[in-house]
Amino acid sequence: MTSPTSSTFPAADWQALFSLSRKEADDQQVLEAQLAAWCEAHGVDAALYCPEEGGASIRRVDAGATAFPDALPDALPEGWRRLELPAAVLLHTARSATVTAAAVDPQDPRLLLLAAGVRISCLKREIHQQSFQAKFRGVELEALYEMGLAIASTLDLDALGEEVLLRAMSLLDARRGALYLLDGDVYRLDHAIGGEAWQALAADAADVAAIRSGEGNGSADWLPGARHLLAVSVEIDGDPRGFLVVADKESRRGVGPFPATDRRTLALFANQAAIALENAKLHKLALEKERLEREMELAAEIQQQILPKVMPVVPGFEVAGWNRPARQVGGDYFDVHDDHKGHLGLIVGDVTGKGMPAALLVSTLHSALHVLLDRMEISIELIERLNRHICESSSVNKFITMLLATLDCASNRLVYLNAGHNPGLVLRGDGAPIHLTSGGLPLGLMPQGKYGSAYLDLEPGDLVCIYSDGITECEGPDEEEFGLERLVDVLRENRDRPLGEVIAAIDRAATGFAEGRPQGDDQTVVLLRRQ
Repeated sequence: MTSPTSSTFPAADWQALFSLSRKEADDQQVLEAQLAAWCEAHGVDAALYCPEEGGASIRRVDAGATAFPDALPDALPEGWRRLELPAAVLLHTARSATVTAAAVDPQDPRLLLLAAGVRISCLKREIHQQSFQAKFRGVELEALYEMGLAIASTLDLDALGEEVLLRAMSLLDARRGALYLLDGDVYRLDHAIGGEAWQALAADAADVAAIRSGEGNGSADWLPGARHLLAVSVEIDGDPRGFLVVADKESRRGVGPFPATDRRTLALFANQAAIALENAKLHKLALEKERLEREMELAAEIQQQILPKVMPVVPGFEVAGWNRPARQVGGDYFDVHDDHKGHLGLIVGDVTGKGMPAALLVSTLHSALHVLLDRMEISIELIERLNRHICESSSVNKFITMLLATLDCASNRLVYLNAGHNPGLVLRGDGAPIHLTSGGLPLGLMPQGKYGSAYLDLEPGDLVCIYSDGITECEGPDEEEFGLERLVDVLRENRDRPLGEVIAAIDRAATGFAEGRPQGDDQTVVLLRRQ
């Protein structure tokens, strides 16, 4: 049998080849007809194998009675021949012993026509697949955009984690998933859907490092029973926030692995999830800060309520008090107590620390002190009872320094008790200061603490100043303290002015000394002057 020439096969073969250029053409039918004509001309059975994604060559068309395998075999059975075409591989075998391999001419025009048809068909398939991928990519991007909007609108951090995981699984048709968020040096499980998951993973684990580099998908042990995992890191500007892991992609044939394009899709979604999670976290912190600020404002209002608003009017004497906390609430306390029996009490206390803990102890001090003042005068017994109460109601690392003084308005005698507080000052008419020194330990240190008292008779023009260490320990730019001597100088310079102006002068002096440095401690001053 001889090979036909280009003049021997009909024009219909050319027309069939040209028909492949039309979109509506049945490529399979045309190729089968071309292959059958070639086989009939040469007395062989044959099959065409075309490469598919992944590298394997799959049987596209065949002709004859021979059962050719679905995939191109590595080893050929006896009597089979292999012929390489530009876009395919042709396997053929003789229908009878009279046909030999030599009868198949690689330059046969009909064979070249068949190769051209296969190439055209393959190009059409590639174009179709690329068109499909482009459309799918558009749909995918639209879905990512819609999902990004959906999760970005969720500011509840607890609900957002579940929302992110659900949408990631939906996007990739995953059967299972887990979301881990970074907590210190550990990734902790935030949500898991579809089965169990490990509760925590070390941030420096090799599997986690592989996920961040894009070279790993984690361990199957993370989702026990899962067969195929895909994991991506959730990051913002290279800073880790967590990672997403999905498992077992669902399809019509069951569950299977995730293609390479799914990693890119999940990574894009993880970028949106990272921003949404960060926004939700910042929103939660903002709400918490706002709540704390409201509580601090309320605490500041409560604390201001316990400080005296109006000074009692005492014939022959002038009294004033002032307090400025370093924060919204503070640990300084002062009171001026008129028992309406001719005695005036002056009280300044300083709780260790600042802020809310100190403010709570100030409230305890105020309540206990007023209960005792309703029953007794300022005395050693009162301060000892107050000390025992503070020891019982405060933590071991909290204590209160306090200076209490009581003035007998009839005799002008000032009796004072100093429990570890800064020494008060009495500025005499000649400008000489007298110090009201300590007579016992601060309140709250020892339940059985002992205290002593002393007295001083006030003369006309004497100025009494009880203050907290926020005044004398105010620091300047070189860390030098304002000190007691500067306070005495301010009192001397302003001793004849109204007490409100004296307090304003102390404030200006201390603030000017600090030269803009933030106030380091609560500041309190109580002044008493015999007219």
